[in-house]
Amino acid sequence: MSVRLMSRRRFGTTLAASGLLLALDMATPAFADSGFDRWVASFRTTALKSGVSAATYDRAFRNIPGPDPEVLEKAHSQPEFTAPMWDYFDNRVQDESIANGRDMARKWKPWLDRIEARFGVDRYILLAIWSMETNYGETLKNDKVMRNVVRSLATLAYADRTRAKFARTQLVAALKILQHHDIDPDHFMGSWAGAMGHTQFIPTSYQAYAVDMDGNGRRDIWNSVPDALATAANLLHRNGWQIGKTWGYEVVLPEGRKFPSGSLSLDKWASLGLKRANGKDFPRGSDTAVLKVPDGRAGPAFLMLKNFYVIKRYNNADKYALAVGLLADEIAGYGGLVHDWNRPFVKLTFEEREELQQRLQSYGYYDGKIDGRIGSGSRDAIKAYQARAGLAQDGHPSKEVLTSLRSR
Repeated sequence: MSVRLMSRRRFGTTLAASGLLLALDMATPAFADSGFDRWVASFRTTALKSGVSAATYDRAFRNIPGPDPEVLEKAHSQPEFTAPMWDYFDNRVQDESIANGRDMARKWKPWLDRIEARFGVDRYILLAIWSMETNYGETLKNDKVMRNVVRSLATLAYADRTRAKFARTQLVAALKILQHHDIDPDHFMGSWAGAMGHTQFIPTSYQAYAVDMDGNGRRDIWNSVPDALATAANLLHRNGWQIGKTWGYEVVLPEGRKFPSGSLSLDKWASLGLKRANGKDFPRGSDTAVLKVPDGRAGPAFLMLKNFYVIKRYNNADKYALAVGLLADEIAGYGGLVHDWNRPFVKLTFEEREELQQRLQSYGYYDGKIDGRIGSGSRDAIKAYQARAGLAQDGHPSKEVLTSLRSR
């Protein structure tokens, strides 16, 4: 199982039994709490049979007042918006994340040297994962995002039928983490679905891969960057990371040709007319790769090597693994895409996207964070402005919209 597959997977929107939800949504807090209290008392037997001590269990639940309503809200209202390729990558592989990654590479170089020597995993891949998961740890400082892991998982196990089995398994694993004294209950924080620390491991994956890299006797992925990065490296290493090799290559496809599916050697792909987009040769022609065109033939094309699929063991999504690879290359200074995504507008720079948000905010269309990341709030604000300005209401962060805002 991948680190975050269960915590990131889009579950269906089937709600828990109507009577239970009615109790949660409409009954008094005392009624809801009493039901949760009964569930906690009942699950205690299950946890103890699974190897959790009574003392650990009682301590973990001592200061938990009841189910977390925000966890249920997030669980049942996951956005249905499917980001187009350009939107997904613009928000993840961008100037700020690249610059911060280079800063972190310098700051943590001695530890990255040790981690790379021990596990053989490229440091820039680890930095890109850290960026993707928690923005180099900044997300861990956000009290609106971070929640008590035991409470979150107990809430899902108690009140979310679609996630109950997953949550029960993760809750037992979480309690065993507390029992091991890697973290104390007051600082045992994670996402609403229980993903934890700088590199967002769910409890069972933490149990399988967590590393005490800094040697203080605790596998502390919440407070120790060396432990968190080494834990990510351990997962990739144990899932077959190939030392000294890349994740893939951007390529140019010859016009009007069809290509076979499946894995072929790079030499074979070259014989079919594929060339690296940067004009260089493939360094190891015997390496095997799979051709992927995630945005269609009008967008960039890639030959994916074994390490791409190892990254997918972290999160089983092509877009995620590709974003990690592209961001890692940018942090390392290898350069970005030669061919842009198949976008329907002229791309803004990161600074221009920030300016776009600032101008939308100054005119009362946007009240979110000025961070250059275009989410649903920014898109809604753009559409509102486009409607007022007589532009096509597509919500795209385009040069046309910014130019129009500048002219006001």
